[in-house]
Parts: sequence; structure tokens; C-alpha cells
Amino acid sequence: MIPSSASPDAPSSSVPLSSSAPRGVVGDILSAADDDDLGLSFADVDLVDGQRWTTWPTTTPTERGPEPRPEWVVTSAGAVDTELGILKTGKEADVFLIERAVPGDPAQRSLLAAKRYRSTDHRSFHRSTVYTEGRRTRNSRDARALARKSEHGREVAAAQWSFAEFEALRRLCELGAPVPYPVQVSGTEVLMEFIGSGDGVGAPRLAQVRHDPSLLDDLFAQVVELMRVFARAGLAHGDLSPYNLLVHDGRVVVIDLPQIVDTVANPQGLDLLHRDCVNVCDWFARQRLDVDAEALFGELVAESFG
Repeated sequence: MIPSSASPDAPSSSVPLSSSAPRGVVGDILSAADDDDLGLSFADVDLVDGQRWTTWPTTTPTERGPEPRPEWVVTSAGAVDTELGILKTGKEADVFLIERAVPGDPAQRSLLAAKRYRSTDHRSFHRSTVYTEGRRTRNSRDARALARKSEHGREVAAAQWSFAEFEALRRLCELGAPVPYPVQVSGTEVLMEFIGSGDGVGAPRLAQVRHDPSLLDDLFAQVVELMRVFARAGLAHGDLSPYNLLVHDGRVVVIDLPQIVDTVANPQGLDLLHRDCVNVCDWFARQRLDVDAEALFGELVAESFG
């Protein structure tokens, strides 16, 4: 839990908030204020359970998303993060809906997805070594802790996944891939663009959407194009499926990227790329679309090494 008494200068924390605060609680604070009170200072805002001061000021430039940042990114040190609920529970992390807003300034408000990784004691991502082949840990102390599987090592492992996902999002965002914009990373928490409606309803996964057959060709073309973007950079998603492809307003967005694989450095990279092709094509084939996983794999290998 992030204590409600925390100051905006307190160290960042990726510890989940203990419970969800009511939606629009920042707005409720404002509604009780006169126009003269709109220049609220930190002392004027009493945080409640489920809130914290923004963690943006405690991050370094390398822990923030690429420039130019979207206009909706709130960077004010006076912003408040309010947890609105949980979006997804997973094997290695949980995703929460966060509102980041500046009290007194309705223009400075955005919804974010906060992905919080668990330590190895509390997650079940057993196949992690398959994806981490070819990666190195620069800090020698961290490397020793990982090898010993000490408590510090377990926390380092969790943070490695959060930073791996953030770096993947950052790189793919710069390449023009359809991924959520990565706002920041702090410890075991990644804050990213929320893909969904303005009232907090998340975009459905590809597997959950009843598609008009006439739209399937376009959706498949979008998926193939994002896989091409990955391949041109020598990358594969590594765990691609209809369950980590979101469809928002007809646009496909790929998520869940901590295990992204370098198809050259990782000895199993091409096998994982092939599996991505099979997973995607099998689903579209079940929707009666004429697709060929082997042809797609051959095309992407050519992109990777072309």
C-alpha cells in the first residue's frame, strides 16, 4: 500500500495500492473547492486510501517514454494517482487502471494501465529462461543475487521483467509499432497508455470480439504488419496470441511484451517466431480465413535477415 500521507517528493514505489479509491475522487475534491482554490498546493489535497502522489518526478529520463511525448501524458509534480480498479490478473503480473490527474486542472488528466510484476515467490512464469537467453545483467551484484536466488535476487528478477517490457515498448513505439505508449517504469511497475474508452472500459482482446467476416482480412493484415515491424528489428513477440492483441476502434494493438525475443541472439528465437505465426494463423483459420502459417514464417524470417 502507498500511504496517503506520502509527499510528492517521497521515493517512488511499485507496491500495489491496497484498495480501489472511488472513481473521480480527484474531481470530488475539486467540486468542493471555490474558483479561488483552483491553485491547490500539495498541502490542500488529503490523499485517501487508493491514492498516491504521482511517481513521475522520481523517474529519470531513461525511465520515461520516448520524445515527443503525447499531449495527454501528465508530467506535473502536483498530480495524484488514483487506483480505479483491476484490469487483468496474470501469471507474472497484475494490471490496474490508474487515473493520473492534477487537482484543479481538468485538462491534465489521463487514464493509465499500471502493470505490476510479482517477485518470483508470487508468480508462475516458469518458462522465463526460454525468453531471457541472450540477455545480460550488467550489475555484477545483481547477477550474483540472481544466481543465488536470494531475496534481493528475486526482486531483481521481477524488476528485470518490468524494465524489459518498458524497453520493448519504448523501442517498438519508436519503430512505429502499434503498442501502448510507455509512460514510465519505476521498480516493478510499468505505467503505460490505457487502451480503451475514456470512461475506463478496456479494449477487448481479439479472441473476445465477434468479428464481421468482412473485417477479418483487415485485422489479419494489421497483425501481419506489426509482426513485420518486429521482424525488421530482429525481434519476435515470443508469446503472441489472440489474447494479447487488443482491438480498439478497429485498430489492433499488441500488449504483453516482457518476453520479447531477439531472433538472432536467442538460440530459440526462430522457434518462438514460428510459434507466434502458428498461434495467429490457427485463430484466423478457425474464423475461416485462408491463411498459411508456414508462408508467414518464411516471410518474417526473410524480413529478419534481409
